[in-house]
Amino acid sequence: MNVYEYAMKVEKEGEAYYREMVSKAQNPGLKRIFTMLADEEVKHYNIFKNMMKKEDIDLEKLDLITDTKTIFQTLTQEKDNIDLDKEQIQFYKDAIVREENSKNFYAQKAEELESITEKSIFLQIAAEEVKHKKVLEEIVSFLEEPADWVASAEF
Repeated sequence: MNVYEYAMKVEKEGEAYYREMVSKAQNPGLKRIFTMLADEEVKHYNIFKNMMKKEDIDLEKLDLITDTKTIFQTLTQEKDNIDLDKEQIQFYKDAIVREENSKNFYAQKAEELESITEKSIFLQIAAEEVKHKKVLEEIVSFLEEPADWVASAEF
């Protein structure tokens, strides 16, 4: 399995993980966030697929944070309707670890690639994984203390 096939496998697994989170989330704002994260994984998958086929790549679609602001506003409005157990929160914490692992994988592979273009793409996707991780960290913070939660300046 080459680096692209492995990256595509990682992204497919990530998409499936977030789709499962969508099915478990009770709150509409959380469902939207996890759907968006799953869709981002599909975008990453397609980028790696295009790289493997030596096709053009559109990196302009890799900006998640702007959409997230609206969703966190929705969560803030719905914070009195959030009721999760520790098992569900752990599920989200596990997703944070997945994103960290993905970021590390892409950053490491970027170092191994010779093509400056490919290296840049892997680093950009690693940066996207950092954004995903930050979104998830905000969700966990929100879920653990909804009454006291204030979104970070980034959101």
